[in-house]
Amino acid sequence: MKLIILDRDGVINHDSPDFIKSPAEWVPIPGSLEAIARLNQAGYRVIIASNQSGIARELFDMTTLNAIHQKMHNAAQQVGADIDAVFFCPHAASDNCDCRKPKAGMFEEISKRFKVSLKGVPTVGDSLRDLQAGFISGCVPYLVLTGKGEKTHQTGGLPPGTQVFPDLAAMVAAFLKTPASSAAPN
Repeated sequence: MKLIILDRDGVINHDSPDFIKSPAEWVPIPGSLEAIARLNQAGYRVIIASNQSGIARELFDMTTLNAIHQKMHNAAQQVGADIDAVFFCPHAASDNCDCRKPKAGMFEEISKRFKVSLKGVPTVGDSLRDLQAGFISGCVPYLVLTGKGEKTHQTGGLPPGTQVFPDLAAMVAAFLKTPASSAAPN
C-alpha cells in the first residue's frame, strides 16, 4: 500500500491566521486538488493529518469541521481526486495531548489504522511541526512554501533530508518523476 500524508491548511487550501472556521473560508490552493488526483492515479492513498485547535478554542464545532471536510471531499471529487482519510487533533497546545503535531500521535494512529509502517512514507507540510511529527514517525519530509511555508523555510531547523517545493502541485510533479526505489532515503 502506497500512502502519502498531507497537512490540510496551507498545503491543500489557503491558510488563515484567524483559522478556517467555515466551509466558505475553505478555498483550495490552485493545483492542489489536481495534484491529489495525480497521486491517486499513481496508486497513492492520500491521508490528511491536521491540527484543528479551533475546536478547543470554540471558534467552530465538530459539525462545522465536518462541513468543511465535506466541501473539501466534494471539491476533490470534482477533479477526480480522492482523499482516503482525514485525521485531526481537536486539542489546544495547552492540552498537552499526544495527537497534536509536532507529537506523532496522529501518525501513529494512521500507521495502526492502515496497518503499515510509516518508514519512507512521504509527508507534506507547510510548518515545522508538520514535518517534525512525520519525521519522528519515519516519514520523508517535504516542505511546501504555501501557507506558512515561506516563513518556515526562512526560520530553518528543518528535519534532515527535507525537500522544499513551491506548492503541492510542484512537489507531486517532482515526486512522481522519482523512481520508487529512490523516493525514500536508505
